[in-house]
Amino acid sequence: MKLNSIAFLTTTAIILSCGTANANLLFDVYAGATAGVGASAKFIDDKYHEHSAQSYGAVFGLDIPLFRIEAEYNYLNGHDTTMNLGMVNAYFKVPTPILKPYFGAGLGTTFDSKYEPSVGSSITMDNAITYQGMIGLTLDLPVIPVKFDVEGRVLYANNVYEIANEMVDIMHYDARVKLRYIF
Repeated sequence: MKLNSIAFLTTTAIILSCGTANANLLFDVYAGATAGVGASAKFIDDKYHEHSAQSYGAVFGLDIPLFRIEAEYNYLNGHDTTMNLGMVNAYFKVPTPILKPYFGAGLGTTFDSKYEPSVGSSITMDNAITYQGMIGLTLDLPVIPVKFDVEGRVLYANNVYEIANEMVDIMHYDARVKLRYIF
């Protein structure tokens, strides 16, 4: 009986270690969802206005052993601002077994966004170039097709709308969770 148990455990260990080594040679396609909580700040005429904000989104990407590339849709809901974002992100992952630290950057645009300073009035925002930087940690268990990310993000949108001949910039920062399903 003991010999069977030892043989079973040895075989299982060999299969799992080979599976992990071979999985790193493949490209993984994934889709997922994000949610975050943080703050949005508006810069108007050298003044700084900050309010709490939430973000929700979806991602679709390609996971390569050291890098990850993804397309992201994100909806930001702030105190008086709602923004829709389309982003392309690139990440560098530190190659560790289960907890993988990473950092990344993204470039995209805002679209169909609004500034509503009071009830009944709204200003449609211009489409603006948007930049973001991310740093985080991925929980990657090789036996399940789901990855869980926890990350911090800073997003900057330049000249999104105009108030009294002053262009407004928006900076959003949040803590996010991301759940990705590997196909």
